[in-house]
Amino acid sequence: MDYEDIIYSVTNGAAYVTINRPKVFNAFRGQTCEELIHALTKAAWDTSIGVIVLAGAGDKAFCTGGDQSAHEGQYDGRGVIGLPVEELQSILRDAPKPVIAMVQGYAIGGGNVLATICDMTIASEKAIFGQVGPKVGSVDPGFGTAYLARVVGEKKAREMWYMCRKYTAQEALEMGLVNKVVAHDKLADEVQQWCDEIMQKSPTALAIAKRSFNADTDNIRGISAMGMQALKLYYDSDESQEGVKAFNEKRQPDFRQYTE
Repeated sequence: MDYEDIIYSVTNGAAYVTINRPKVFNAFRGQTCEELIHALTKAAWDTSIGVIVLAGAGDKAFCTGGDQSAHEGQYDGRGVIGLPVEELQSILRDAPKPVIAMVQGYAIGGGNVLATICDMTIASEKAIFGQVGPKVGSVDPGFGTAYLARVVGEKKAREMWYMCRKYTAQEALEMGLVNKVVAHDKLADEVQQWCDEIMQKSPTALAIAKRSFNADTDNIRGISAMGMQALKLYYDSDESQEGVKAFNEKRQPDFRQYTE
């Protein structure tokens, strides 16, 4: 596959999969997801690769979720909701090697979910985390909610989704959403150092460890599948589409008009 939306590179046994759409803060469209799935799958089963790094191009954003400008009420790809996000989330978990999220800027919405699902997250001091789903007529009814609660705790996860606030890298560290925060200009070096350390470990032992960690939360995959079906119905509603319209028109959405 020829990549248009991502960059794939390898350094010392570490595969770097980088979303390359900085003009839209590395938001993903259907094609982006397809390319990510292809690249992550290639890295996952390449025995010369010991660790995968998921990153975003540019200086401003890791990923800001689904590209709202790519659709009017519907996304532009396949899958239940027009984006194969279930497959993308699954390959991050199913890859039999550690996946590190390298977050240099905004990890918002679906981007925050991707960073959460990755085995480990290393962030720049300039990184910003948060959810926006209920502000734009969306939600992640699976790993983005249920698994997030496992990572940061029920109370904090509910706060993140109900309030849609933004959190600094240090706040994310304190809640357990990231593993380490470093100076912005040291991020790439720190990530590579972690990759180099992982490359010294037994790949089979790491694969078994990851499978064991995943086994405890794999029921969330079923929750996600059911939730995505419900989400499709929600996306077809006037209430959800009000969020998209308001976002594109740069105004405050009026969701309450649809509950009267």
